[in-house]
Amino acid sequence: MAKTAKLSKEVKHIVIAGNIGAGKTTLTTALSKHFGWEPQYEDVENNPYLNDFYEDMPRWSFNLQIFFLNSRFKQILEIQRGKSVVIQDRSIYEDAQIFAPNLHSMGLMSTRDYENYLSLFETISSSIKPPDLVIYLKASIPTLVNQIQKRGREYEDNLRLDYLKRLNDYYDSWAGKYKDGKMLVIDVDNCNFVDDKEQLGEVVNKVLAELNGLF
Repeated sequence: MAKTAKLSKEVKHIVIAGNIGAGKTTLTTALSKHFGWEPQYEDVENNPYLNDFYEDMPRWSFNLQIFFLNSRFKQILEIQRGKSVVIQDRSIYEDAQIFAPNLHSMGLMSTRDYENYLSLFETISSSIKPPDLVIYLKASIPTLVNQIQKRGREYEDNLRLDYLKRLNDYYDSWAGKYKDGKMLVIDVDNCNFVDDKEQLGEVVNKVLAELNGLF
């Protein structure tokens, strides 16, 4: 795929947001290759809590969320200090405004831990800038389940459907209220950018239009 016109130098940070199985990593890779951006992914392989979390969510939810919060905070500081345009697989806002409150509401994180977590997030968020563009991959539960099964990660075998459904509800609510900057919503049910190059090209054009419209 040929590179498109250059973007403003002010663009530094693009985020791919979406539920588990929505296609964030795939789109992060595709857009990074197309635009020449630096990709940053979730550190799934080296996450010391992920397997334990899926085995026993109440015990490990706080530990997992703190790990994600810390790793994404480090990434954002590097982005703000650096000169590269970075595209990030999932945002720090999803951790704090979707995953943590969902765990708390399901009784999988104690109120004490949740309040401690939110306090830490507020401290962190006061020192970072929001991304230049959030790309939200909106997908139905059947689409998510299908893509999760296709990638075959063993630790995701224990994922509960009600957990995915509640996350989807939180995502839709968050996207509807997002006011920190530009957000592009991609309907994954009707846009197979994974297997269809033409549809990926449409996503690329939409991203380009959003970013060039920023300035």
